[in-house]
Amino acid sequence: MVVKLQRPILVGGLGLSFSLWMLQSWHHSIMQVGEFGLFSALAFGGGLWLFRQNQLKNSLEPLDGMLVDRATVESAIAKTEAVINQLAKEAENHPALQTLREQVAQLLLELDRQEIKVAVTGGKSVGKSTLIQVLEQNFGSVNFVSLQETAPLFREAGDNSDAAVLAEVAKSDFVLFLTNGDLTDSEFQTLQQLKVANQPQMLVFNKQDQYLADESASILLSLKHRIQGNVVTTAASPIAIKVRKHETDGSVQEWMEQPAPDIQQLTQQLGEILAQQGQRLVWVTTIRKAGLLKAEAKTWLNGTRCDRATPIIEQYQWIAAAAAFANPVPALDILATAAINAQMVMDLGNIYQQKFSLEQAQTIAGTMGSLMLKLGLVELSTKAISTVLKSNAVTFVAGGAVQGVSAAYLTRVAGLSLVEYFQQQEIAIDSGTSLNLENLRQTLQKVFGQNQQMAFLQGFVKQGVKRLLPEVQPVELIGVQKGAG
Repeated sequence: MVVKLQRPILVGGLGLSFSLWMLQSWHHSIMQVGEFGLFSALAFGGGLWLFRQNQLKNSLEPLDGMLVDRATVESAIAKTEAVINQLAKEAENHPALQTLREQVAQLLLELDRQEIKVAVTGGKSVGKSTLIQVLEQNFGSVNFVSLQETAPLFREAGDNSDAAVLAEVAKSDFVLFLTNGDLTDSEFQTLQQLKVANQPQMLVFNKQDQYLADESASILLSLKHRIQGNVVTTAASPIAIKVRKHETDGSVQEWMEQPAPDIQQLTQQLGEILAQQGQRLVWVTTIRKAGLLKAEAKTWLNGTRCDRATPIIEQYQWIAAAAAFANPVPALDILATAAINAQMVMDLGNIYQQKFSLEQAQTIAGTMGSLMLKLGLVELSTKAISTVLKSNAVTFVAGGAVQGVSAAYLTRVAGLSLVEYFQQQEIAIDSGTSLNLENLRQTLQKVFGQNQQMAFLQGFVKQGVKRLLPEVQPVELIGVQKGAG
């Protein structure tokens, strides 16, 4: 639905007009106190202007740290298009390409969009539909604004529909977030998510007329404190009040009367924001959409690259296993497989457009080996694999089995960690970048934990034994029955 928004009166003019009104109202007082009274009244009007400016600033707080202009938006779209083009280069028949290209073309049209999209969201029964109806009736006829109601948030515990609602909200330029009381934890967390996503928003305390005056003031103070910003109060559908009229003949007439909606504060502030920042809001939305589209394209590209990387990791893990099995040492030294892992680093780097020289690859492989030793991953994996192999007396007597399978396992962890690390980085088109050791350390720990499940280790050991000792008959590694020979 589309409504027409009237351009507001200048805030400075409002402050000056209010000051003049105060001067007229306090005429006799001013004559008594002289210049002090005059300056006090002017200061009050100026204070009102500053207060209104702070309200606007709070409503647009997510934008304060962003440099937003047309060139910035065009740059964001260009980066998104670059990722899509890279996907086309590496997988020219990818099924998502056509849709991605259509969406990036639509982003270019967004730059000159005149209509401002305002999402009205919140929980169930907070008055979203009624507020939209009242706004339609009260706006004037200058600027075009589209008011879009979302489905209710926080419907049921464990309900995943909130993600769909927030995805829809992300497409809007401005958000009116309605609540009819103090914020719940879910409402507060959602507001924080919108803030992190640079989504300009305004918190609206609707149905405030349903509380006593002191209760309403207390809730309003709490809301302002929790969000550290401005809150607008409304009563889109005020409670009907009983009117009593005493006639001259002594009779009394009573009836219920519906007060007019109280949305003046909302229409004034929303009008000022959209009139002053409309173009900027559209640009910020376009940047946000470009980021989401870029992330989608990157996911598809990473999936394509992962499909190419997986067989490479498997190839090198079994090469490392064979090398360690042929030359077993009392304690597995991951650095001994650095030469094998260095070649794996180069091959994986080529897939992710991270071009490493042999010397750089050797350094990275050595660094990963050192990190594994310092993190205790070598010891932990060796113990775990030894435990699994001890359940099979035939294979455990082969001294190099533990070292061979452990070398394969750690090479796999190193390869998967590199893949995940590369996927976290900005898509590289032409050249590689230096590694962030702290990020790499965290990735190693995460991937190691994901591959420590006993079921996975048992299956992995079975594969290793089959490759290293093909003459040994397959035996269940979970346990050995007594008397089995």
